Amino acid sequence: MSQTTTDRETIRRLNDEFRRTGAGGLVLMTPGIQALSDGDRAIVIGKVRLFDQFNAASDPHGEHDFGRIVHDGTPIFWKIDYYDRKLEFGSENPADPAQTTRVLTLMLAQDY
Repeated sequence: MSQTTTDRETIRRLNDEFRRTGAGGLVLMTPGIQALSDGDRAIVIGKVRLFDQFNAASDPHGEHDFGRIVHDGTPIFWKIDYYDRKLEFGSENPADPAQTTRVLTLMLAQDY
């Protein structure tokens, strides 16, 4: 699918909103993240919500769909994927929230 600049801007806005609020999608955690204490998981989620260090190297498509944070010296990745509403296939149009479910996955870098 070829994306227009408007689509990219919409996807970026929707991803930022979802990442900050968790509304409108699912948040998954790998076993490495689940093994953290409740307090550490809360800190990690807070860091992901506040993440704003996007650049051309880490965000080549301008969609704000991937990031890296560090917590207590441990690198942690997060990524957003786009699925259809039934979570069976990839979304036909990630810029359209009516046909897209966003899934944010938190993982230790070693889990990636």
